[in-house]
Amino acid sequence: MNMIPDDILTKPATVASSWATARLGERDPGSTPATPVGPNAAAPERVDLETLDAIQRRVLWLSSAIVDAANHGRPNASGLKVGGHQASSASMVSIMTSLWFAELTAADRISVKPHASPVLHAINYLLGDLDGSYLTTLRARGGLQSYPSRTKDPDTVDFSTGSVGIGATAPLWAAIAHRYVRSHFPQTPAPGRWISLLGDAELDEGAVWEAVADPQVSRLGELLWIVDLNRQSLDRVVPDIQIARLQGMFAAAGWEVLTCKWGRRLQALFNEPGGDDLRVRLESMSNEEYQRLLRTPDDQIHSRLLADNVNSTALKGLVDGLDGAGLAAAVRDLGGHDLQQLLNTYRAASAERPTVVFAYTIKGWGLPTEGHPNNHSALLSPSQMLELARDLGVDPADPWAPLPVGSEEAELCARTARHLARPVVATTAVPSLPTALGRRHKGTVSTQASLGRFLLDLRRAAPEVARRVVTLSPDVASSTNLGGWINQTGVWSVGERHDWFADDNERLLRWVEGTQGQHIELGIAETNLVGLVAELGATWSRSGQPLLPIATLYDPFVSRALEPWSFGIYAGGQSILVGTPAGVTLAPEGGAHQSITTPSIGLEQPGCTAWEPAFAQDLEWCMLAALGDIGKPGGTSAYFRLSTRPVDQGLAEHPDDELLLERRRRNAVAGGYRITPYDPTEHVTLVGVGAIMPEVLSARRRLVELGVNAGVVCLTSPDLIFRAFQRRTRGSKTGPDSSILETIFPRSRPTPLVTVLDGHPHTLAFLGAIRGDEIVCLGVTEFGQSADLDDSYALHGIDVRSIVEAALDLIKR
Repeated sequence: MNMIPDDILTKPATVASSWATARLGERDPGSTPATPVGPNAAAPERVDLETLDAIQRRVLWLSSAIVDAANHGRPNASGLKVGGHQASSASMVSIMTSLWFAELTAADRISVKPHASPVLHAINYLLGDLDGSYLTTLRARGGLQSYPSRTKDPDTVDFSTGSVGIGATAPLWAAIAHRYVRSHFPQTPAPGRWISLLGDAELDEGAVWEAVADPQVSRLGELLWIVDLNRQSLDRVVPDIQIARLQGMFAAAGWEVLTCKWGRRLQALFNEPGGDDLRVRLESMSNEEYQRLLRTPDDQIHSRLLADNVNSTALKGLVDGLDGAGLAAAVRDLGGHDLQQLLNTYRAASAERPTVVFAYTIKGWGLPTEGHPNNHSALLSPSQMLELARDLGVDPADPWAPLPVGSEEAELCARTARHLARPVVATTAVPSLPTALGRRHKGTVSTQASLGRFLLDLRRAAPEVARRVVTLSPDVASSTNLGGWINQTGVWSVGERHDWFADDNERLLRWVEGTQGQHIELGIAETNLVGLVAELGATWSRSGQPLLPIATLYDPFVSRALEPWSFGIYAGGQSILVGTPAGVTLAPEGGAHQSITTPSIGLEQPGCTAWEPAFAQDLEWCMLAALGDIGKPGGTSAYFRLSTRPVDQGLAEHPDDELLLERRRRNAVAGGYRITPYDPTEHVTLVGVGAIMPEVLSARRRLVELGVNAGVVCLTSPDLIFRAFQRRTRGSKTGPDSSILETIFPRSRPTPLVTVLDGHPHTLAFLGAIRGDEIVCLGVTEFGQSADLDDSYALHGIDVRSIVEAALDLIKR
């Protein structure tokens, strides 16, 4: 965060003194009707612009004061800057005031630019949705979050933002998720608009353009993005003029592109003699030159506009006819701060395709730091806050004073609060899941192939549960074994699509697209995949209709998808992510397609349970348990790491006796089980995870031949075992039951451990601490290379010979 002296960020005094007229433009005594959005939305009442202006002035004060109170109004023993973004908030004040108080309906959902969270809280306070006691708690424990949080803030927040680009795209995926729910559950309420408020620097994020370009998005007429085009990022003024390129990129993706550039005062000047030249001069300026103009004293603006390279007699005549203050006000008259212009632009949005509005604004609008290239995280000094209070007509001794009772502003806030009131969402419960599906898993099969079988078995055994399952993949549906499921359920799309291959008798995958399918195919963009799966996993709380989303992708790309998926979990999305194929088992593909760190990533991810079953029966049990944990309050996402390696199912030695089989199931869903019965005379215990179990069991047989009594533990979820360990050692009352530890690692008999997995060995290193065992951890720590499976395992030291030698070394044989 920048620590900048106040005097550097102080604007010229003549500009500060004329704030009330220069920033707001001429007040229009007329009124403007707002237009309803969404098929069943009621229009807000007509809004008086002077009243709306008074509210935005109060919002500007409150948003600035919220940040000021966090940094100057409470004890700070650490001495660290609390932070906040007064300038970034100020540029959004007009946009958000006009939306909330003259445009939104109760059906609309809106994502707010991360650094504008104080504006959201200020508006919610004026609407009675936030208790005033919270206004001093920004970035404090139990208070207002640093960025809007749907799950942690005390007031209404529709989307969590803060991870740049991810929060901006969330309404896009929420719009698709709502359409999906409506197509399968018609009783779901009709939507309003899904709105994103984002900064222009946020458009640097690749996640934004991956989402914008998805083919289904161009048909979402309920989608509206408003870009706060303040032409500044964290460190600098955005170089050159990029607006034409950005407009072209949106237009090429099928979006309606609108621009709210100049305010009415400046547009009136454009109609005067020399006005055309003034427009050309302002629009040909680089971003840097315009920002420098904002920091220029009034008496120097004439000379900067009439630079040496400007040869226009008409422009000179127009400029000379304005005094310094008038010219300063004119160049600041941007459309993003003109309430009438904003409302007119909203009404022009398309209902047939998504719309993006580029609203030109000033970063730090109305503040002493206005337009400074380093104002991103700069804080107003106490004297500057007093100056702002004077300009805005606020008593600094009573910063949180409500609007005067009976005033037009207070009445508009009350009417808006009633207008935006939302009915309580009643959540439909997911039907109870069975604990097993009745298949006896035999032969040789991979866990990836078992996933396909599982989905078909679920549809047969629990059709009402399967009805809520939706699968997704980024163009890898067939290679992740979803083909059978797709053949039975079809592919979902925003609208019906003609099947040109319906008469092709040779095709194996029946790719029929329509509004009743249960698989969604995206392009090769993992960020899009997890963005959509998070919103599909949030429909239980948004619309009351829970879905059970399962997304498949290649496990090496879990890392690429991790940050947006993790943020989706933070924001309340509950889903299942399946990474397959995993590890080095896809050996001929070489290092490019071999995942190493994903087992520990899964173990470390909050709000998620990581699984890596070795056998088809384990996958069935664990997947049912994971499905039972999503789509409800307090639910938990899941990550499954699966393999293409076929494994002999007989190696699991699952009991035939129903009682013993149920005990095995309970252990499997608790995190693991012993394949060999516990023997107090064991010399060493081999612990394996996932597709490496054949090597672990072969190593055990070889050790027995050598006279070593070796036991075998198969872990289905090292994550759950670690949590059970934490609960036992720290006395936590939350987390999984720690009794599973006594079942697989009895404290009465410490035994050396050899752990093996097709992933980084540190994932299982904690097992030695459960009872203080000596431990050797085998796994993959280096990039691989193309090879057959045996050579690849030997290369990484996870083959049978390496396991046997590690055990012998450990017990000193």
